[in-house]
Order: sequence, then structure tokens, then C-alpha cells
Amino acid sequence: MTIPKPNALPWLGLSVLVLALDQWSKAWVLKTLPEHVAVPVIDGFWNWYRTYNTGAAFSFLADAGGWQKWFFVILAFAISGLMVWMLGRTQRSDWRSAMPLALVVGGAVGNVIDRLQHGHVIDFVQWYVGEHYWPAFNIADAAVVGGAIGIALFGLLSGKPKRSGG
Repeated sequence: MTIPKPNALPWLGLSVLVLALDQWSKAWVLKTLPEHVAVPVIDGFWNWYRTYNTGAAFSFLADAGGWQKWFFVILAFAISGLMVWMLGRTQRSDWRSAMPLALVVGGAVGNVIDRLQHGHVIDFVQWYVGEHYWPAFNIADAAVVGGAIGIALFGLLSGKPKRSGG
């Protein structure tokens, strides 16, 4: 009888941390920041800027008429389910695989909560240089992007071991 290796499901604790920070920050934003008014954090680079996104990244499908809310909710649950399944098949010590998956799950669920509770995602971090502005984002967005970059980067760097000749 073989003893199963511990899986990476405990990394979902990171997902819960991302989710908690995301929801706490959005509650702070709703209570503190005025809508659509830049509040400088670092002049010339960073503002707090409360805005809303009914679409996805860079407001993709924001003006689609409402159906996109359910599309993004279902998509986020499907992706999160896949990531949790992958965590269940990943060794606990494989942080290069587990951490990015957990970040994506936490971020995706954070934005789903916004869509279900408010009908849109609350964004509030605005970076810019001169007149060039990056689209506003939130902690959940940062976790999803960071996780996706980690999945791609660690996937490319891991490579497959070369077979010895024979």
C-alpha cells in the first residue's frame, strides 16, 4: 500500500488571505473614497481612484448589456474549480505550482463576490505616468495577474528533464 503524498490544497489558505484583503480593501474604498475622484498617493504615479468595471480586464465587454455578469461569474467558478482540482494533484511542497494557482483562485472569487453583490467589480488602484494611465484595478485583479504570470513563468522555466542517451 502506497502512502499518498500530501497535496497542495492547504495553499487555499493563501486564496482565503487574498480574498480577505480584497474584500476588506473594497469595503474601505466604498466607505472612504469618493467616486471618480483621484486621491494622490504618489504624485505623478499613483492615485486611489474609485471606479467600477462591469466587464473584465481593461473593461472588456463592459457595455455588453448585462449578460456578461453571469458569463464572468460562471467563467470564474469554472477556472477556480479547475485550479482547486490542480492543487489537489500538486505536491504540497511544489510552491512554484501551488502559489500561483492559489492566487488566481483568491482573486477570481474576490471579483465574483463583487459581481454578485454589486453587479460590477470595484477598482481603486490607478497608476499613471504623465498623461498615460493604466486601467484601474484592485487586489483581486493583482492576484489573478500575478498568479497567471507565475503559472506561465514557472511552467516555462520548469521544462522537462532531458532523457539520457541510450
